[in-house]
Amino acid sequence: MTTPDATVRFPALGSTAVLAVVDRSRLGPARAAVAEVIDAFDRACSRFRADSELSAVNRGAGGTVAVGPLLLEAVQAALRAAWLTDGDVDPTVGQALIALGYDRDFAQLDPAVTVKLASVPGWRAVKLDAAARTVRVPRGVTLDLGATAKALAADRASEAALAAAGCGVLVSLGGDLAIAGEAPEDGWRVRVTDDHAAGVDAPGQWITLRSGGLATSSTAVRRWTGLSAAGEPRLVHHLLDPTTGAPVGGPWRTVSVAAATCLDANIASTAAIVRGDRAAAWLEELGLPSRLVDLGGVARHIAGWPEEGDDLASATVAISAGLPA
Repeated sequence: MTTPDATVRFPALGSTAVLAVVDRSRLGPARAAVAEVIDAFDRACSRFRADSELSAVNRGAGGTVAVGPLLLEAVQAALRAAWLTDGDVDPTVGQALIALGYDRDFAQLDPAVTVKLASVPGWRAVKLDAAARTVRVPRGVTLDLGATAKALAADRASEAALAAAGCGVLVSLGGDLAIAGEAPEDGWRVRVTDDHAAGVDAPGQWITLRSGGLATSSTAVRRWTGLSAAGEPRLVHHLLDPTTGAPVGGPWRTVSVAAATCLDANIASTAAIVRGDRAAAWLEELGLPSRLVDLGGVARHIAGWPEEGDDLASATVAISAGLPA
């Protein structure tokens, strides 16, 4: 949540988009630009649309599938995320998510589904030919671009909004946000919580951003209760450990990361949840300001993330780092 000069919210990608602009008179053109980018990403990258390009790739049954430039970029981003995180963020988790019951938009999940585990084949199974603009996955492998595509969409939407509005903008897609152009005089004030949809009274922290991106990954949201093989209720969530295909059970409930782009922030926050005890040292080494909240709700701040209770001026997150190219 932000406190900008002008803000609009609307449904997008199974979640909520938030657009804020410095000049309220430019909100209309900025919104149109953001909506166009979101629509393009949905048609290219959605696992839940039968007519999306990604669904065509997943139906390819081991064959090579020609794709457009947007899906090509999104798959490249997902493979880069896997490479940078040693496979902790892996786009081939699709079948494992489906086995857990996440086979449709989150709001439409079937609570009576039987929860199962499925193995994750690994990102190296994906074959991408950038020159030919083709993607191939083995038969039975389902790509889920999930968070990386959403974060990439936030980055591209902020760039499009800046071009359309001619003033500073902030775009948040499901709580992952990107900033483009000159920020307001006092910066963008952002509420960081477990759930982007929570109100300002939810446990969390106000920070100020002037550039870059911010992403939050949490096991406290996108949780659902399915049934075990014995018919007993089983609570699961959407963040999986690719080595097991099971929901992550590590020490962190929520991780928020600030980075040069929303995509880099998202890669780091997702990997940190999966890495568990190793996450803090990894984020510190990368120089990415981060807030890690343990299962008991205690927050740990590293790499320059401001302390709880700091005033507005001192709560500004200075972003100077990103992940390697």
